[in-house]
Amino acid sequence: MGSQEVSTVDWQGKHVTVAGLGVSGIPAARALRERGALVTVVNDGDDERARAQAAELEALGITVRLGDGATLPPSTELVVTAPGWQPDKPLFLAAAEAGVPVWGDVELAWRLRGDNGRKAAPWLAVTGTNGKTTTVRMLASILEAAGLRTAAVGNIGVSLLDAVLGEREYDVLAVELSSYQLHWAPSLRAHSAAVLNLAPDHLDWHGSMEAYAADKGRVYEGNTVACVYNVADPATEDLVREADVEGGCRAIGFTLGAPGPSQLGVVDGILVDRAFVANRQQQAQELAEVDDVSPPAPHNIANALAAAALARAFGVEPAAVRDGLRAFRPDAHRIEHIADIGEVAYVDDSKATNTHATEASLAAYDSIVWIAGGLAKGATFDELVTGAAKRLRGVVLMGADRALIHEALTRHAPEVPVVDLERTDTGAMSEAVARAAELARPGDTVLLAPACASMDMFTNYNKRGEAFAEAVRARADESA
Repeated sequence: MGSQEVSTVDWQGKHVTVAGLGVSGIPAARALRERGALVTVVNDGDDERARAQAAELEALGITVRLGDGATLPPSTELVVTAPGWQPDKPLFLAAAEAGVPVWGDVELAWRLRGDNGRKAAPWLAVTGTNGKTTTVRMLASILEAAGLRTAAVGNIGVSLLDAVLGEREYDVLAVELSSYQLHWAPSLRAHSAAVLNLAPDHLDWHGSMEAYAADKGRVYEGNTVACVYNVADPATEDLVREADVEGGCRAIGFTLGAPGPSQLGVVDGILVDRAFVANRQQQAQELAEVDDVSPPAPHNIANALAAAALARAFGVEPAAVRDGLRAFRPDAHRIEHIADIGEVAYVDDSKATNTHATEASLAAYDSIVWIAGGLAKGATFDELVTGAAKRLRGVVLMGADRALIHEALTRHAPEVPVVDLERTDTGAMSEAVARAAELARPGDTVLLAPACASMDMFTNYNKRGEAFAEAVRARADESA
C-alpha cells in the first residue's frame, strides 16, 4: 500500500476482538461498532471501574468479557490490542495459531484515516528512547507557526483515533509513537519520520535490544520524503539503511556539530539546514538561534533539530521554524527551572526515568548536586556515573534501588560526597532538597534527574517532580 493510500475495510459483520479496556481500547471498540463490526472486548481486570465501562459498551451492543484476557473468542477475524499488552500473551499466541491478524490502536487509526470522507492528513512521526514528547510538541508548534492545521497526537496523550475520526480537519499530524505502538502497526507509512536515539529500555517487553530497535525502525518503513536520524547515534542511521522506503526518500541527519550535506546542525550558535536547500554542497540556511530553544540544553537542541528536519521535509519555511521554537514551552518536569536560591539553580527533570535520559540531563550543567534513585527497572549505572563524575559536586540518593547508584559512585567517583536517605515517606523529598542545598555552592545546579522510575515512593514521575518543586519553593520562601 502506498504512503498516502487509504485502506478500505468492510467492517459490517466482521468479528473483531478488542484487547483491553483503556484509553485506546474503548475508542477502538466504539469506532468499530459504529462501522457495523461485531465487537467483543476482553479485559484482564474485573474491578468496579471496568464493570462501569463494560456497562456503557454493552449498551452499544458490544460484548465485554471481564477477568479473561487470555482466551481468543470464537469466530474472531481480527484482534485490536492496547499497545502495552505483551506479544507473548496467550491471546496473541492463539491468534497467531489461528491465522488471525493483530493490530494496535495506531494501525487501526492508520486504516481508518479518511474514513469520514475527508482527505487523510499525512503523518510526521517521531520515536526514540527519549525526547519523543518534547520533539513532537516542538514540531506541532513549528507547523502551527507555518499556518498549518495540526495537532500533537499519539503516545503523547491525544488518541490517534480521536484525531483521525474527529470533526476537525488537519493538514498534517505530529505523531509520537512508542515501540509498543510500532510493534502492532504493520502497515503504517509516514510522510517522514525520525528516530531520535536508541538505548536499552522496555527489554522485558520486547525480549532483546535487537527486537526493541527493530520495532523502533518500523517508523521508517514506506517513508516518502525523509528518514531523520541522529548523527551521534549510529544505530539510528543503521535503521534508515535497513528500511524499505519509497523512491526518492532521503536520509537526513541532525547533529550538534557543523552539519554536512543532507544534515541539520549548529554553527556559531545558529541552527542551520544543509538538507532542504537548493545547493546543499555549498549552501546552508539559517533556521533559528540556539537561544530560541527553551531550555537550550544540548539534548533539547537535538530535539529541536529533529523537529525542524521533519518540518522542513514537509515544506515549512525557515521563519516558521524559528517562530515555532520561540513559542514552544516544555512540559513540566522536563529540565524545568524551579528557582534560584543563593546563586544555586534548582532544576526538575523528574521525567528522566532511565539512564539515557539522565545522561543527557547531567550533560546540560557544569557543576551539579544530583538527586537520584527510585526503581531501577534492571538498569546499571556504571557508565552513567563514569560520564558524569567530573560534573558532580555531590549526590543525594533516595528510593528502593539507591544502593545500585551508590555502588557505582563508590567504584567510579569515590571522591564525590554522597547522602543516602533511607526514608521513603512523603517528607523524604524535602529532606533530599535540604541535604542537596547543604552540598551546593554558588554557581551549582541542584538537579532532580532520578535515572529511575518513581513508583516505589510516588504515584508517577509527575508527583515526584511536584514534590521536588514544592520543597524548593518552600525553601525559597524561607530564604526570601
